[in-house]
Amino acid sequence: MSTTNTISAPLSPQTPQTPQKSGTNPLANIVINILVPAIILNKLSEADRLGPFWAMILALSLPTIYGAWDFFTTRHHNFVSILGFASILLTGGLGFMQVDGVWFACKEAAIPGIIALVTLGSLKTSKPLVKLMLYNERVINLAAVETALDLRGTRAGFKKLMISTTLMLSFSFIVSSILNFVLAIWILKSPAGTPAFNEELGRMMALSYPVIVVPSLLVMMIAVAMLVRGLKKLTGLDMEQIISEQAAGKK
Repeated sequence: MSTTNTISAPLSPQTPQTPQKSGTNPLANIVINILVPAIILNKLSEADRLGPFWAMILALSLPTIYGAWDFFTTRHHNFVSILGFASILLTGGLGFMQVDGVWFACKEAAIPGIIALVTLGSLKTSKPLVKLMLYNERVINLAAVETALDLRGTRAGFKKLMISTTLMLSFSFIVSSILNFVLAIWILKSPAGTPAFNEELGRMMALSYPVIVVPSLLVMMIAVAMLVRGLKKLTGLDMEQIISEQAAGKK
């Protein structure tokens, strides 16, 4: 791609390109982690079927097995996925302890809340989570952006951009935390360990995607737009030069 921009930093031909491992299928994630467990809890929790205990076991085992298979297949893991796995174990543990629904609400709010706090705290470290989530080679053409930042001397502005993007990213998790808590309090009314509770838990899982995931993703998309807009100003590059070929679907 030719350009008249004085700052054009294509990837060096001497730099070997490492093939990216294919990520987890988003559709499989939704089906195995949300839809199938919700159906199991809703349809198989009655005593004349699996019963509440075994329905809970089956519903939680599917995302657990799938998560383990995905990890050993792709060898990809991060703090967020670890917390997600911990959330599944906590859901099972609280269900078997037959605690009140408010504890499930606290657990549902705690996971994204912890991610928000860790995201903010990571700004003080050498590897902020915003770089792992957004500012990486899967989203940004790092070679072009880093070279342009150095040539234009805009590193100070880049640090401020990372802070503002991190705040927006943390806000997305805070939104998720609040919505998780409200949804759990609203739906979970029956005693744990009963078929009615399992059905409510399944309904909560089914509603979690449209009620929680979609608003959180919208806030995260705003964070990505903020990052790209800021990089355009700091580097003088256009969007095609900033967005990585992988994110643009060219590979």
